[in-house]
Amino acid sequence: MGQQKATTIQGDEIKAAASAIAPVGKKKKSKIKVARGKIYVQSTYNNTIITVTDQSGNVVGWGSAGRTGFKGSKKSTPYAAQKTMEDTLLRLRDTGLTEVDVFVKGIGTGRESAVRALQGAGFNILSIKDQTPIPHGGVRPKKARRV
Repeated sequence: MGQQKATTIQGDEIKAAASAIAPVGKKKKSKIKVARGKIYVQSTYNNTIITVTDQSGNVVGWGSAGRTGFKGSKKSTPYAAQKTMEDTLLRLRDTGLTEVDVFVKGIGTGRESAVRALQGAGFNILSIKDQTPIPHGGVRPKKARRV
């Protein structure tokens, strides 16, 4: 087997290497400033996903019940949707977002509580639109049974 050579690192070198890896105690400032945006709430039976965009549709931030810390069947609850909305808005507070249009999609239990959490956060909601897809025509019927 090969011999490994031990190297010693001085204290100043450790500090320089640590500062190059990650700045300690500094939070990343948002470069994006958005006064008016769109919030998309997708609520399914299994999860609630929230996407925040600017007026042209470029994603500014997002959040989901799984990212907030919920697992399994807890992700689909109204409480998880509320906490997800609060967590997403907390992460985006330095973007300057004040006026929003809300687009809700899906039939999950978190639809209403996510919008209520948005209202409670003090945002000026300009419109709420339901974009849940509705089938028209349905699936092809089963073929006739021959006896």
